[in-house]
Amino acid sequence: MKRISSSRTLRITYVGMKPQDVPIKPGTIKVMMKSDSEVLQEVVVTGMQKMDKRLFTGATKQLDADNVKLDGLPDISRGLEGRAAGVSVQNVSGTFGTAPKIRVRGATSIYGSSKPLWVVDGVILEDAIDVGPDDLSSGDAETLISSAIAGLNSDDIESFQILKDGSATSIYGARAMAGVIVVTTKKGRAGVSKISYTGEFTTRAIPSYKEFNIMNSQEQMGIYKEMEQKGWLNSADLFRTKDTGVYGRMYRLIDEYNNSNGQRGLLNTPESRNAYLREAEMRNTDWFDVLFTNAISQNHSVSITAGTEKSSFYASLSAMLDPGWYKQSKVKRYTANVNTTYNLYKNLSINLISNASYRQQNAPGTMSSTLDIASGKMSRGFDINPYSYALNTSRTLDPSADYISNYAPFNILHELDNNYIEINMVDVKFQGELKWKVIQGLELSALGAVRYQTSSQEHNVLDDANQAVAYRTGMDDATIREQNGLLYKDPDNPYALPITLLPEGGIYQRQDRRMLGLDFRGTLSWNHLFAEKHITNFFAGMEVNSLKKAYSSFQGWGMQYSMGELSPVRVITVWGTPKPAALRAFSTLPILMTGVTRSTARFVTKEPTAWGAAVRHAGCPRGTCPVRGTCMRKLFLKRSNPLFPT
Repeated sequence: MKRISSSRTLRITYVGMKPQDVPIKPGTIKVMMKSDSEVLQEVVVTGMQKMDKRLFTGATKQLDADNVKLDGLPDISRGLEGRAAGVSVQNVSGTFGTAPKIRVRGATSIYGSSKPLWVVDGVILEDAIDVGPDDLSSGDAETLISSAIAGLNSDDIESFQILKDGSATSIYGARAMAGVIVVTTKKGRAGVSKISYTGEFTTRAIPSYKEFNIMNSQEQMGIYKEMEQKGWLNSADLFRTKDTGVYGRMYRLIDEYNNSNGQRGLLNTPESRNAYLREAEMRNTDWFDVLFTNAISQNHSVSITAGTEKSSFYASLSAMLDPGWYKQSKVKRYTANVNTTYNLYKNLSINLISNASYRQQNAPGTMSSTLDIASGKMSRGFDINPYSYALNTSRTLDPSADYISNYAPFNILHELDNNYIEINMVDVKFQGELKWKVIQGLELSALGAVRYQTSSQEHNVLDDANQAVAYRTGMDDATIREQNGLLYKDPDNPYALPITLLPEGGIYQRQDRRMLGLDFRGTLSWNHLFAEKHITNFFAGMEVNSLKKAYSSFQGWGMQYSMGELSPVRVITVWGTPKPAALRAFSTLPILMTGVTRSTARFVTKEPTAWGAAVRHAGCPRGTCPVRGTCMRKLFLKRSNPLFPT
C-alpha cells in the first residue's frame, strides 16, 4: 500500500451493499458499507409467471403477509377480510381447520362452487374435501378439514396476489372462474443471514349471557310454574317423555326408592317439591363458565435465513398448541418448511421446496345435520356443541345432575368426555423448479411437484354415552319401547315389537381420506425491450396435473370400549341365494353388517342356492367355540334378537 499513489482509489463491493470508492492511504482503511435498496417496478405474480404490472390487463391486488396476519389467528386466510376491494370473507366458524367463506367475484354460480382457487408457489393447492358454500356453516365434522391452507405457517408467507376478474381463467381454466389467490412463501436472500423467532400467547374471553337476550333461572321458573298450574307439567306427561329437565327430574326423584335405607330421592310433599323448585329457581347456571375456559393458546415459530451469490436458504419450524376454548376442542399443529435456491451457473438455477404439516385435533361428537325440505328447518341429532348448548339450555339445570335426552340419562359434561371426535391429518409436498436463461430475454423453466395428504376422522361414542344408551333405552318399559324411534322395527312384520340394535357397547365410526397430486409444467418466456420504449412479451406453457382421491369409512356398532374395544362377534360371513327369511332380516340391517367389529364384515351372493354362516366369538380360536351352534341359531332363527351376547 505504501508504493501506491495516494491519488488512486479503491472500489469495495459486497452483495446487497452499495459500492464504495475510498482513497488509498497508508495504515488501516475503515469503510462503512451502506445497504443498496433498489426500488423495483411492481410485479404481478400469477403463479405461472411474474410480469410487470403495466403489462397485466386483468384486475389484481397484491397484499403483504405482514399486513394481512392477525395476531392470535393461526389460519391466515381469515385475515383477508377487508383487505381488498371486491373480496368478501365470512368467518362462519371459529374452529380451527374450518374454511372461511371467501368470495372474490361474488356468487358466480347458483349450483357450482364459488370459492376461489388457491395457488401456493405456483402449484394449485387442492382441498382435502369438497365442501359446498352452504355446508361450511353446517357445523358438520367434515368442515374441520375444509381449509386448504390450514397446514401453512403464517410466518412462512411472503405475500398474497388476488386475481379478481375472468382473465384468471385463461391461466387456470374454468376452476378459476371464482378468482385465484396466489400465495408466495418466503425465500432466502443473498447477503442476508438471520435467525428469527416468533412467539404468540393468546387467551380468549369467555362468552357472557349479557351479550344475549336470554331468560335467567328466575324468569324461566316463573313460566314453568304457570305451566304447572295449567296442567302442562304433570307427572303422567313427563315421566316417560323423550326430553325432560327440572320437572322431569323431580318426578323421577319422587319415584326413586332406596332399599338400603328405605328413603325416597325426594318426598312427595308440597314442602319438598317447593324446596327443590326454589333451588332450581335460584341456581342461574352460567353454562358458558361451565363449558368454556380462558386457557392460553401458544404459537411458536423459528426460521433461519442465509444466502450468497451461489445459493440461498430458508427453513422454518412451527408448533401451535391450543388447549381449546371449550371442552374437546384441543388442537396441535406442527409444520416444517425448507426453501432453497442454487445458482448452478449464471444462466441456470434450481429452486427446491419441501414442506410438511401434522395436525391432531379434538372436537365434540357430532352427527351430520339434516334438512327438512318441507319446512326448511335444519336439525341435528345428539347435538352437544358447547356454544349451542349454552345458548339453548335452561339455566335452571344443575351441571352435576343427570336429566333425560332421547329417553336416556344425559349430562353435558359426561357426554363431552364420552362422545368425541379425533382428527389426524398429515400433509407433505415436494416441488422443484429449474430455470434456464438461454439468451438475454429468453427463459425456459420446468416445474414438478408431488403432494400427499392423508386424514383420519374417528368418532368415539363410548359405552355410557347418551348417544349409545339411547339406542337401547325402553327395552324394559313398554311405553318407551313403542315411542323410542331409535329402536328397530321389522318392516316385514307390523306386529313385531321394536328391538335394540345396540344391546351393549358403544359406536365407533372412522373416515379415512387420502389424496395424491402430481403436477408438471413447462414454460417459455420472452421479454425484450426495443429502442428503450417498445416492450415485447411472449409466454407459452404446458401443464399436466394428476389428482387421485380415496375415501373409506367404517362403522362399528357394539364396540365395547370398557373392555378394551372388544366386540361380541369377530367375523361373520354369509352366502347363498335365494335369501331365506332370516337373511332378509339380516340384509335389512346394513348397520349390523358394517358394524359388528373393526374386522371385516362381508355379504356375498353366489349362484348356488345353499346358504350358511360362519361365526367366531372374540377370543375363541377358530373352530373351538363351544356355543357356535347356539350362536347361529340365535342369529338366524330368532329374528327378534339379531345381536347375541358373548
